Amino acid sequence: MEIDPDEVPSLYRTLAGAVVPRPIAWVSTTDPDGVDNLAPYSFFNVVAIDPPTVMFAPVDDDGSPEGLKDTPRNVRATGEFVVNVVTESVAEAMNETAATLPAGESEFDRADLTRADSRTVTPPRVAESPVAFECSLSEMVDVGGSTMVLGEVEWVHVADEVTTDGKLDVEKLDAVGRLSGSLYATTADRFSLERPP
Repeated sequence: MEIDPDEVPSLYRTLAGAVVPRPIAWVSTTDPDGVDNLAPYSFFNVVAIDPPTVMFAPVDDDGSPEGLKDTPRNVRATGEFVVNVVTESVAEAMNETAATLPAGESEFDRADLTRADSRTVTPPRVAESPVAFECSLSEMVDVGGSTMVLGEVEWVHVADEVTTDGKLDVEKLDAVGRLSGSLYATTADRFSLERPP
C-alpha cells in the first residue's frame, strides 16, 4: 500500500496505528471559574531536559468559540496544568475521563478519582497516579488542526512504590500506552539492548 496524504481524507488511522505505543498525558487543569478538568491525550512526549519540558497536542474543537477543547483553553487562560502518568490500575478511570461532559462538571467526579493538592500550580493532580508533573505553560503552537502545548515541569511527584534507591524504576512503573482505536498496551513485556559505543 502506498499513501499520498493529499489523496486521502486523513492519515489519522495510519499515524495512530503505526506510531505505537504512545505515552498518555492525563492532563488536569482548572478553569477560571474553579472547575477541575481531566482528559487523556496520546499525542504526548518529553521534548527537553533543560529546561525540563513536556508537550501534548490536542486536536482542535471546531464547535467551541476559540476552536479549543477545555484542556488547552484552560491552559491558555491560567498558564498551568498537571500531567499524570497512566498506569494499568487507573486505565479504566482514564478512559472514563475521555467522555464529553457538560460545562461545570468535572471528570474527577465522573471517574470517582481523588484530587491531590499540587505544590506549585492550582490544578490538582490525580492521587491514584504514581507520577505527576506540575507544569507552567511555555508556549502554545498551532499545528494545522491541533494545538501543541509545551509546558515546563515545575515540580514532580513520584510515589515511593515505583522507586528503587531514590530513583524512578521503570520496572515498577506499570505505564499504559495508546495503540489505535480502543486498544492499549502495557509496558510489562520488556527486553534490554546494550547501546553500542
